[in-house]
Amino acid sequence: MKKINLKEFPDFINDYWFHLTLVKAKSERTAEGYLIDIRVFFRYLIYMNSSEDIDFNKIDIQNFDLKVLENVNLHKIYEYIYFLRDERKNNDKTIARKISSIKSLFKYLTKQACILKNDPTVNLELPSLKKSLPKYLTLEESQELLENAANNKFNSLRDYCMITLFLNCGMRLSELVSINIKDINFYDNKLNVIGKGNKERTIYLNKACIDAINSYLAVRPHDGVKFDSRDALFLSKRKERISNRMVQEIVKRELAKAGLDINKYSVHKLRHTAATLMYQYGDVD
Repeated sequence: MKKINLKEFPDFINDYWFHLTLVKAKSERTAEGYLIDIRVFFRYLIYMNSSEDIDFNKIDIQNFDLKVLENVNLHKIYEYIYFLRDERKNNDKTIARKISSIKSLFKYLTKQACILKNDPTVNLELPSLKKSLPKYLTLEESQELLENAANNKFNSLRDYCMITLFLNCGMRLSELVSINIKDINFYDNKLNVIGKGNKERTIYLNKACIDAINSYLAVRPHDGVKFDSRDALFLSKRKERISNRMVQEIVKRELAKAGLDINKYSVHKLRHTAATLMYQYGDVD
């Protein structure tokens, strides 16, 4: 996702940004997603009120007039939904996300900021989305993935450890990358991670995880590690904290080596796999 520039937005949206990140504790990436959706909505309102032939994607919203939102009613919201589906060719899932962002903004402007009196999205109804079952690896596929990771020529212990944590703990990509060695409690076999919404949570580690971590720590570089990465558990070949992108590439490579469809499976699918295998074989609900 391209990083947004808050200067492109009117002042009241800058205030909304701080509400999302500081009060609601949304991650910067999540908050950016909200603002990108809101930018589309503002451009739509300007576009529909313009008599000129303008490029939708280049419409400047910096001076967007808040009074325009006072005239938005439920009917106009439904017209916007039609525009997203008919003109922008958005699918139902994308439309639902964009409307959710607008609902959040109107709620803030009416309830928190008290700038607007009426929220036109209160009685808004959207078609229910069809929920598909999450894709996951079978136990045999998971074992094959681990075996391939353990047998690669470079950084096998590191990559094996990462995939072991994904498959056994169901942790998110951001959680794995942010792990510091000091976060691991080897006495109680548990790990503290910063999860979604910057909330700390505890993950309990089984023997496979502890063994994989200890094996990797035995070969993890110590000399020449970048100053701000000295505490990081997982390091790149440049001896700095491994990046989200690199972990994704490693998982993608190991999936391909195991003969698994890289278009079907991903890091996030390993999270689904962990939950499913715990339910099927771990005697947990």
